[in-house]
Amino acid sequence: MSSARPPRQPAGAISTILAGLRRAPRQIRRSSRDVVENAVTQLFDAAVQPHGAAASGEYRIEELAQLAGTTTRNIRVYRDRGLLHPPLRVGRIALFNDTHLTRLRLITSLLDRGYNIAHVHEMLSAWEQGKGVGDLLGLESAIAGSWATEKPERMSVAEARRLVGDDAGFERIVGLGVIKLEDDEAIVVRPKLIEAFNEIRQYGVDPDKLIGLHEQIAPLVDQISGLLVQAGIEEVLHRINPGAALPPDTEIAELLTMLVRFRTQAVSAVSATLSFSIESTIESAVGQILADLIDKEAEKDAD
Repeated sequence: MSSARPPRQPAGAISTILAGLRRAPRQIRRSSRDVVENAVTQLFDAAVQPHGAAASGEYRIEELAQLAGTTTRNIRVYRDRGLLHPPLRVGRIALFNDTHLTRLRLITSLLDRGYNIAHVHEMLSAWEQGKGVGDLLGLESAIAGSWATEKPERMSVAEARRLVGDDAGFERIVGLGVIKLEDDEAIVVRPKLIEAFNEIRQYGVDPDKLIGLHEQIAPLVDQISGLLVQAGIEEVLHRINPGAALPPDTEIAELLTMLVRFRTQAVSAVSATLSFSIESTIESAVGQILADLIDKEAEKDAD
């Protein structure tokens, strides 16, 4: 697992927002912390622009709606559902940019093709993370209802060790069953998990900490899965009518299809909830850090 750090994002918009906070720390300290919270939202809006693309153009909501061929009401709904990032606030005016316009056109296209808002949110998240066309097509296939699971990958033990890149971490991962050893071969049971570990390690996170987090989180995810699956199974059993004769093949096929769709919707619901929770927690933590720094800056100005 390579520990090389990813390139830094261009600082343009971020520097502008931070400059506003640095200008008057004493006034911000005396006013509502809403100033800091709004700044944090704008900072993350600037940081998550796809592929580091610079935003250009400034549009009020009416202009944005006209350019995208939609309504201001729809734009507000997409904002409330987390599909569109917050606009830049200049006083009471909300200004959108070309990034919002591109994203809005993509949202409209996906909705016109029959996807619901949860599906669109999932595909936009993949797009934001820089996923390629193949990844998006794979996601689209899963949304359409295919039963695609994470496929194990076979390789030599030496290749698996290089993939993990940490001897102690490799032994722990084998102990957790994420990688299985069979004779001279290694079976990577959870290749996507290893890939995620590798990506996070690029930011300097210690592998022991990552594996420890997985050990804590996995049982909690299993509990959530158990609750969701039990709800789906109860619905199936209700329809099958336990004690009666085995239903016709067509009815069983319909129930299986229902469970496939249930899986997709359950994953979307949990993903959206987890996303919202993580974003809120990150914003709260960064807001507290900025507020503390502003307090210290204000104290220095007062001396």
